[in-house]
Formats: sequence, C-alpha cells, structure tokens
Amino acid sequence: MYDGQIVSAFATDDTIGGRISLARDALNMSIEDASRIVGVTSETWQNWENDRSDPRANLLDRIAGALKVSLAWLLSGRGTGPVWEDLSFDEAGERYLLH
Repeated sequence: MYDGQIVSAFATDDTIGGRISLARDALNMSIEDASRIVGVTSETWQNWENDRSDPRANLLDRIAGALKVSLAWLLSGRGTGPVWEDLSFDEAGERYLLH
C-alpha cells in the first residue's frame, strides 16, 4: 500500500552510512565540505560513510539539512531523499553519474 512517502530504490536496504554517502554524492559535495558544514572532522565523516561509527543524535538534523534530505530518509530510507538530476543507468541496471 502506498503511504504517500517518497522512497528511493537505492536507500531502502542501505545503512545510515550508505545513505549519508549517497546523499553527499547526489550533491557532488566533497567529504571535506560536508564535514566542515556539519562541524566534524573529515575522518569522522568517513567513519560514518564506511559504517565504522554512527553520527550522534544531536548531529542528525544538521547532517540531513546539509545533505538536503529529510531526517526520516536519513534514518530509514523513507521520506525525501536526494535528487539525482544527472543520474543514468548502464546496461546492467547499475547507476552512474553523468558529468
């Protein structure tokens, strides 16, 4: 049943670190820029993206804002996710960016 929420096919089975990485890539933002906006080190950001650690609860809203996604999407993959304006697919159905 459709519940009115936007769900990214790339995020529903992903981890929070994977969604952070996916949203940052969608914005074509560097790890350095993203970490600077949120106020953490690049090493901390990389640890999140690589699922070595999870962001503290008090940073989640700031991360979602910096990545232009909803907090719900960041946490669960359900809600407003990243916008891919230059997304395409290869013959195997794998996504890639057009630059």
